[in-house]
Amino acid sequence: MRSKQQVSSILSNIGFLELNALQQETLSKSESARNLMILSQTGTGKTLAFLLPLFLKLNSSSKEIQALIVAPSRELAIQIEGVFRSMKTNFKVLTCYGGHSIAVEKKSLKEAPAVLIGTPGRICDHIARNTLDLSHVTQFVVDEYDKSLEFGFEDQIKFIYQQLGGMVFTTLVSATEHKEFPDYLSFRNPEIVNHLANSEDPAITFWNYPVRNSNKFEKLFELLCSFSGELTIVFCNFREATESVHNQLLDKGYDSIIYHGGMEQDERERALIQFRNGSFHTLICTDLGSRGLDIPEIQHVVHFQFPHSEEAFIHRNGRTARMKSNGSSYLLLNKDENTPDYLEVPRSAFNLPTNLPHPVESPFVTLYFSGGKKDKINKIDIVGFLGQKGNLLKEEIGLITVLDFSAYAAVKRDKVKSLLATIRHEKVKGKKLKIELSK
Repeated sequence: MRSKQQVSSILSNIGFLELNALQQETLSKSESARNLMILSQTGTGKTLAFLLPLFLKLNSSSKEIQALIVAPSRELAIQIEGVFRSMKTNFKVLTCYGGHSIAVEKKSLKEAPAVLIGTPGRICDHIARNTLDLSHVTQFVVDEYDKSLEFGFEDQIKFIYQQLGGMVFTTLVSATEHKEFPDYLSFRNPEIVNHLANSEDPAITFWNYPVRNSNKFEKLFELLCSFSGELTIVFCNFREATESVHNQLLDKGYDSIIYHGGMEQDERERALIQFRNGSFHTLICTDLGSRGLDIPEIQHVVHFQFPHSEEAFIHRNGRTARMKSNGSSYLLLNKDENTPDYLEVPRSAFNLPTNLPHPVESPFVTLYFSGGKKDKINKIDIVGFLGQKGNLLKEEIGLITVLDFSAYAAVKRDKVKSLLATIRHEKVKGKKLKIELSK
């Protein structure tokens, strides 16, 4: 194991002062455990809890894949990668998932990453194509193990596990307890870090918001206006409903962005980037957005339609009141319709303010750059370009996201027109890139 100084350095890199109780216990038990089970609710720091001991066991002299992390969704895999990169470990990490070019992943795998993150289907695809060698993997993590079983990934995880030749440490991460484990995992006598009982109920205020079928869109519009630009997720059950809600709101002058499984992967990535960076206040989504989205600043969750299960309802509400903050959940209730059996109707009714605000325009918009990591462009390059060539002040530049072949930068809305005119003929790090408003 590495020194306490290295743990302190990681904490400094990610902006934490200390580990929480879950992370401390996981780090302690991981020193001797070959099999580890981490049980804790969403938003409790589980990702860092398993990434920190994983990092401490990596061998800097190895040129092979040493650790494999399997996640049941693309969004969660990308989120894990983001946390690992924020640790600034100097170890190469690569994430593989469906919905974008497998050829790009094959090229990146020629120089093996120390840490590979991926969805089960894409990892199996690479194994079948012989583009992936897992024989030197010594650490295997399955994040959201409960969801992986729920989604029917067990056969794929079994196939992946059978390719691991040098297995030493196995870690399963779950939000629900498990008494039995499949035989193929060789998951015997695990050390268990169980913080489910210790998890405090999130500080969510539940509101009863009466609607009728005839005025449901109008009432939603008024509710969203009352939030005055605070970050909000509106949940629907079907992708068609998300698009209908988005269009109805747009007709009233309220701009939002949609997110569902029918979108191409690059469209989904752009939607989340623009929501995270403040270019849109409101995300209209299906239950795809109920897990794997780690955006601590979400103040409001609105159930335009109720999910079919209590578990889905809980995970939707888990998008707000994260990291000890407060949040609100709004139940659009129609007295002429039956509510789900699991639902306990809140006593408190939400009353709109007397002077309802107009829709609030987001302060930022997102710029698209046609170059990214593979073009040797990073966040510092883009900040420097926008400041030096675009004459923007530090506070006029928001969140920057750099992908393999593209980058996105939030800039103040009132500066974007003059900015685009100023940088029209300028180069980023000596490269002429296409720069435009993100679609």
